[in-house]
Amino acid sequence: MSDEQNFETDVIIIGAGPVGLFAVFELGLLDMKAHLVDILDRPGGQCAELYPEKPIYDIPGFPEISGQELTDNLMAQIKPFEPTFHFNQMAESLTKLENGHWRLTTDMGVTLDAPVIVIAAGGGSFMPKKPSIPNLEEYEGKSVFYAVRKREQFEGKNILIAGGGDSALDWTNNLQPIAKSMALIHRRDNFRAAPDSVSKMHQLIADKKMDLHVANIIELHGSNGQLEAVTAQRKGEEAYRIECDTLLAFYGLTMKLGPIANFGLNLHENLIPVDTEKFQTSEAGIFSIGDINTYPGKLKLILSGFHESALMAQEAFRIVFPDKKLRFQYTTSSSSLQEKLGVGEKAA
Repeated sequence: MSDEQNFETDVIIIGAGPVGLFAVFELGLLDMKAHLVDILDRPGGQCAELYPEKPIYDIPGFPEISGQELTDNLMAQIKPFEPTFHFNQMAESLTKLENGHWRLTTDMGVTLDAPVIVIAAGGGSFMPKKPSIPNLEEYEGKSVFYAVRKREQFEGKNILIAGGGDSALDWTNNLQPIAKSMALIHRRDNFRAAPDSVSKMHQLIADKKMDLHVANIIELHGSNGQLEAVTAQRKGEEAYRIECDTLLAFYGLTMKLGPIANFGLNLHENLIPVDTEKFQTSEAGIFSIGDINTYPGKLKLILSGFHESALMAQEAFRIVFPDKKLRFQYTTSSSSLQEKLGVGEKAA
């Protein structure tokens, strides 16, 4: 496969949280290339999305580190291995090919083929929280969206963004220059976003480049999935109409197992049972690491996922390179590993 929608690699990792990122490192040390699929628009999983500034106290070697700092460090650590990321995409289906490899298809139509699949999806996929608005489904994917996957798709649109968090404010500021008109609606006049983003938004209002509505959306207007306007209302006040042809709804995220539940794996209470030698699932060549797996004595800790990544990579090597001998080496003493990492005498 060669076009931009189809890829072949050694290992496909579902989930780009800390455990998925560290798996890239362990696989890379053994010469395996990885592609990662994540429904979010950035690496880091829950650490980056839900508590980027929250301190974490149980990462070995770091008395205290924030979720974003941990993500940044992991990204720096795996840089030598040049992983490929497929963000804003959900792993939708998984099928076995005649050659024994697996084919993963995302909801964006991207296909990835590999002999090994690693499910590192944390508590599952982040799914958008949807507002209770009548006939919302009629507009979804046509003029109502819960994520921005292609910025140019919104060029020249009359955009209404709903929400008060980082995603809502970030996209308000980023899309305003290309939109025909921009408005933000939030149920209250304070925001949970970064102060700099809020300041930029208020400056756009001061410059009369966008509008802010402190209200709730209670009704959509349009036909055949194409939005024309919404009805908004502030508590205790009269409802009014806002003209728009595109609604971006950022009401937060929730965790669900999602399509992984349909991958044909044995599940236990929405978790994936694995062995503790290889962290392989009920299907040969499919592994599960991190919070989404279960086994006797399982602890849902990032450091546990790091341990699982290391053992998983050993077995993945045997599948990817069945004719090669696996030789265990330490990064502290192996010149070949140090060369891969760009450190040591050979790298110099």
